[in-house]
Amino acid sequence: MLIGDVARRSGVSARMLRHYESLGLLRPAGRTGAGYREYSGEDIRRIFHIESLRSLGLSLREVARALDDPGFETAELIGDLVRRTRERIAAETELLTRLRRIGAAEPAGWEDVLQVVALLHGLGSESAGRRQRAALSAGEGGAVPVEALVEAALSETDPNVAGALRWAVAQSGDAGLVRLAEGLGSPEAEVRRRAVRAIAEIPDREATALLKDALADQDVVVRRRAALALGAREVAEAVPTLIGMIVEEVNDVDAADALSVLARDPSLADRIAAGLVDRLGRSTLGPSGPSGPSGPSGSSARLRLAQALADIPGDTASRALADLARDEDRAVALTAAYVLGLREVR
Repeated sequence: MLIGDVARRSGVSARMLRHYESLGLLRPAGRTGAGYREYSGEDIRRIFHIESLRSLGLSLREVARALDDPGFETAELIGDLVRRTRERIAAETELLTRLRRIGAAEPAGWEDVLQVVALLHGLGSESAGRRQRAALSAGEGGAVPVEALVEAALSETDPNVAGALRWAVAQSGDAGLVRLAEGLGSPEAEVRRRAVRAIAEIPDREATALLKDALADQDVVVRRRAALALGAREVAEAVPTLIGMIVEEVNDVDAADALSVLARDPSLADRIAAGLVDRLGRSTLGPSGPSGPSGPSGSSARLRLAQALADIPGDTASRALADLARDEDRAVALTAAYVLGLREVR
């Protein structure tokens, strides 16, 4: 069979067949009287073998070894091909993600495209300073890949960079909030913690709704961060978690401040006071007795609850303070008496 017929039947161009021959990969069985290459059935089979191995990603040099070297290690080469293919897929996936993010930023022209590319490089830098500058520049407007910003915010460990990223995400509006909501559903607690901190910096109703959902999170840190943010937004659902933070001495000053903000609403003031009184009733151990295996002492918890009552208006809080003024713990009694005196002056 002449080279033209072989090319038509095999789908391999005559030029490539000559290239195979020049490399010693394929040797036609003979020549015609006129000097044309003549391929045998065995040659055709070898061509198909060559193409099959090339389709697996082998180089022509590797194809030659596979076909002609008796000592060739098939398993080793297949393992190497698997590794190279995974690397290629990872690189292509990264490129696809980058292109998709550039498209999502809706660049108006090549200047915008270049800006987005520079931002993506900055966000992926090993330098915390470069990442922070990239986040700050993203928050200044222009074409911004919101998905990349949120992904960076949910994975950033440097506190300064994380703060800049949260600010940049907050500037992105609804698009950023949608991505953060996905982060709030992550199976990883640390991702949810970062998500709730970022959501707390977005002052709209959708963000508030997400923070309310976070009050039921299985991770206590997520619940506490959500409660502090909701307290500042005067959302009543945060009250139980805030009171718990005071008892457990976790950001208790911030929690008490949040309760005082909530207590500006007269309809909430008595509810907050009643919640504090309820927890006082559970913290009735003596001055040195622990409230639990690893919890704060009953005395210290009562002292913090008394201090929190100071900023809660209404009769319920006043009655509780009057009771605490006779507490067996002197520090608690003095604090309650002092607060009561201030309330009477007012």
